[in-house]
Amino acid sequence: METDILHLLIALAIGALIGTEREYRSKSAGLRTMIMVSLASCLFTILSIKIGVANPDRLAANILTGLGFLGAGVIFKDDNRISGITTATTIWMVAALGMAVGAGYILLSLFGTFMVLVVLVLLVYVQDKIENVHQSRSYRIVCEYQQETLDRYEELFKSFQMHVIRGVQNKTEKQITGRWILIGSAQNHKRLTTYLLADTEIRELSF
Repeated sequence: METDILHLLIALAIGALIGTEREYRSKSAGLRTMIMVSLASCLFTILSIKIGVANPDRLAANILTGLGFLGAGVIFKDDNRISGITTATTIWMVAALGMAVGAGYILLSLFGTFMVLVVLVLLVYVQDKIENVHQSRSYRIVCEYQQETLDRYEELFKSFQMHVIRGVQNKTEKQITGRWILIGSAQNHKRLTTYLLADTEIRELSF
């Protein structure tokens, strides 16, 4: 019994460490969620061992299935990107760590926690540096229709050293809407948006 309580306390500490990082970054699944996931996974694993389930791997599979619904709830799609995938995968990892603690693999779970924190904390800076030189952003421009209007803007994008991917375009009687995904450095995106905001021919601009 004392060993089981110790395992639950370790699972709580693991969930708290990872949850604190998620809470600090104002993610949808924060401190309390990560603690509950870790504790629940640990307790389910302890109970499966004590009850004597013939195939303990079936319990692990059911835990992961349940977490799939929980993870889906933190994934959101906005106009330009999908967010929440890292938080969803972190929930899965916290559950795996909780299961490891419940099964008695303390050293393995602690090393796994260290690796998760390295990925979540240190690799953020690497990701930021990559995005500074290679950033993908969606642009939408609405302007009065003229022949070759969108081609002119595509040439403009290329002059700002952007890789251009043309999206869906719509034309009405008097205006045309163009959508693109542009890939380039953060500095070039900033220069381009400054130029577009000053363009008097553009009626609507989103980026």
